[in-house]
Amino acid sequence: MTTSHPIGVFDSGVGGLTVLREIRRELPHEDLLYVADSGHAPYGDKSKDFIESRSTAITEFLLSRGAKAIVVACNTATGAAAKLLRSRYPVPLVAMEPAVKPAVERTCSGVVGVLATRQTLASHNFSVLLQRVGQGADIQLQPCQGLVEHIESGELDGPALRDLLTRYLDPLLERGADMLVLGCTHYPYLTPLIREIAGDGVTVLDSGAAVARQVRRKLDESGLLVPSGRCGREHFWTSGQTARTQRLISQLWGSEILVERLPEPETKEAPFSLGGLALEGV
Repeated sequence: MTTSHPIGVFDSGVGGLTVLREIRRELPHEDLLYVADSGHAPYGDKSKDFIESRSTAITEFLLSRGAKAIVVACNTATGAAAKLLRSRYPVPLVAMEPAVKPAVERTCSGVVGVLATRQTLASHNFSVLLQRVGQGADIQLQPCQGLVEHIESGELDGPALRDLLTRYLDPLLERGADMLVLGCTHYPYLTPLIREIAGDGVTVLDSGAAVARQVRRKLDESGLLVPSGRCGREHFWTSGQTARTQRLISQLWGSEILVERLPEPETKEAPFSLGGLALEGV
């Protein structure tokens, strides 16, 4: 690996763009590769074995494109597959950790609400996180089935989404939560709506900026930070419908971008390998 190689980032869909944007702000000179596994989103209702299979195959794809580091920009994939990926691939790997620690440190009411997928909340990683940093507050967990699907369809507001989000927020607010932790990288797109529903007395936290700082630290430690004086580029792939995902990513990214089809077999449920594909580096 050299400093000129890109950083690989992936998520179950477009949620990881919230992390990608923070990485771009922190590291403006780096080239970034992004895979939206929208053809298999959401990961929150998939098995651990399936998520491991997808995460492994996508990581191998990103490495085949020359990635010098991997960012698992998905809390569910982190809980299910980050340990396996770290054991298998000798590159810097940065994964997600919900912002429970800063929420516990900053709460005045002593109640912290965590919004996440059911898979994330049930993961060993999250259990360890709560044991490590969650002892100073009443941590209320709220699985949020259906939110990812709204965001993947490009719906960031609307009556149905408001009703669903209100149903998830009300129990946390009734318990007195003054900190809401977004434990899914899709959810920051709903921050304006969450703030509107929750009111001014509630702080909304996500970990995208912290992940970007960790990427910088890991690359610096490995001597892989690209020198300044150049503008980094982004390159996007998806396992979903290419034209639809391109429109959605362009909408969320704020500029017109090109999305390519992620090479894979037609079946969605069977594990797959990218071995044998002749892929050129970026």
